[in-house]
Amino acid sequence: MIIDNYISTLPAPLRSLVSVFLVVLSIGYFSGLAFVNSTTESTSTGIVENYNGNEEQEEAVVMKFKKSGHEMLSIIHTHILSMSIIFFLLGCLVYGTSLPAPFKLFFMIEPLLSVLVTFGGIYLIWLGIEWMSYVVMVSGSLMTVSFIGSVLAIFHALTIRTQ
Repeated sequence: MIIDNYISTLPAPLRSLVSVFLVVLSIGYFSGLAFVNSTTESTSTGIVENYNGNEEQEEAVVMKFKKSGHEMLSIIHTHILSMSIIFFLLGCLVYGTSLPAPFKLFFMIEPLLSVLVTFGGIYLIWLGIEWMSYVVMVSGSLMTVSFIGSVLAIFHALTIRTQ
């Protein structure tokens, strides 16, 4: 059985492993956010154009075309699988912190739900339900807040030594 607050009791080599994992994971996560910003400009219109194209706009600086069904399935498949693993691992690590139970539960469950809402919303945008771009923005923001909160909580637990 996994004990509560186990992160603070890990031996030094495992603490180092978790620390390096969090740094590398954070670099990957935030470089992904930078890519999203560069392709969508973090706007509702940009999100819609990224998946549905903007070829009807003659004044568009960058011409974008509607993604194919194959491209959409690939995007959704790879992101849901990889991000569910990322947030499962983070959730297991968050469980081992001394956070109060409601915060632990939020950081363990919310990002997984946000993954479904975000990428389900992207699929619905592709189907033509453009107002889902606002839902995608909110769920993506919640996912990022959860990621940051989880990483900070785990780093905090790694700095505390109990035993």
